[in-house]
This record gives sequence, C-alpha cells and structure tokens, in this order.
Amino acid sequence: MVRTITVRDAVYERLLALKRPGESFSDLLERLISSASPREILVKLRGCVEFKDKEALLAEIAEAREGRRP
Repeated sequence: MVRTITVRDAVYERLLALKRPGESFSDLLERLISSASPREILVKLRGCVEFKDKEALLAEIAEAREGRRP
C-alpha cells in the first residue's frame, strides 16, 4: 500500500540531506524511526507535519481506539 504525505519544503530538504545513495524515502523513514522511541519521534516531528483535515484525522484516531478497547 502506498500513502501520500505532505511536508514543508524545508523538511523535505532536511530529509533529502539524510537520505543515503540508493535509499528510498520509505527506507529512510524506517531507518529514522527504528532508532528512536515512539515518543522521541513524535517530539521531533511536532510542527513538521501539516494535516489537510485535522478533524477527520482526529475522528479516525478515536474510531481506531474504540476498535481496540475490549
């Protein structure tokens, strides 16, 4: 499955600078997130991601959480 994400130009440039030759962006992101705890990742990403429909995202998160509760 493929997903499209939106990042600011400055964030893209920073990611591009970290990307190794022949490495895809998926591989880069996987490498970056596997080296830190989920909390550290969220703290570092705070403010770097723009959501087109924040309310829809929050509703989707709430629905997913309800599905996991016993």
